[in-house]
Formats: sequence, C-alpha cells, structure tokens
Amino acid sequence: MADDQVGLVVEIFRMLADATRVQVLWALVDRELSVNDLAGYIGKPAPSVSQHLAKLRMARLVSTRRSGTTIYYSLENEHVRQLVVDAVYNAEHAGPGVPPHHRGDAAVRELPASRTGAAQ
Repeated sequence: MADDQVGLVVEIFRMLADATRVQVLWALVDRELSVNDLAGYIGKPAPSVSQHLAKLRMARLVSTRRSGTTIYYSLENEHVRQLVVDAVYNAEHAGPGVPPHHRGDAAVRELPASRTGAAQ
C-alpha cells in the first residue's frame, strides 16, 4: 500500500476514534437524517453534531442532500456502511454471551454499552 493511501486510512480511523462520530455514523447506517434529527437521536446538541458532520464530510465518510432549507446526511457509500457495521459488530463480541447481531434481536441497531437513552 502506498504511503498516501496509508495516510488516508489513518485519517478514516482517526474519524472513527470519537464516540460522537461513531454514534452519528451508526445512526446513518440505514437512513439519512438532518442535523436536528441526528442530534435528537444521539442526545447531543445540534451545533456539536454539525461540527462532527463537517469533519466526517471532509473525510468523505458522509454526503449531503438538500431539500428546501434542510440538509440531509447519509453515509458516503457502501464501504463506509460496512466499515461502521463491522466495527460495531466486532465490539459486540467483547461483551458476554451471544452478540445481538447473531441472535437477530431488535436491539442490533443500538450501540453496545454506549446508548444515550435517546429514542430510536
């Protein structure tokens, strides 16, 4: 792998090394959401979520779509989706028992041991 590619991979992992950004990406795995919807979903203030989204957008992990005055965010592509899903599922294996994604539970959409209590 070329050095410039290694640098890009490191930047992606740097983006994933923040709990709020992981929550944002996980929230976007199966849908697109506005900043306010994301803020409500993860239980963080909209300005904070907006700053994280700007970083994720610069790293090409999320993309945007405008509808009127609302901007909707979604994952950039299927590779980003797979990276996020695999990271969450791998984390589930660190807990006791059978991971939720192996049981087919409805709780699969929740981040392991880090939910804020916000409604889905």
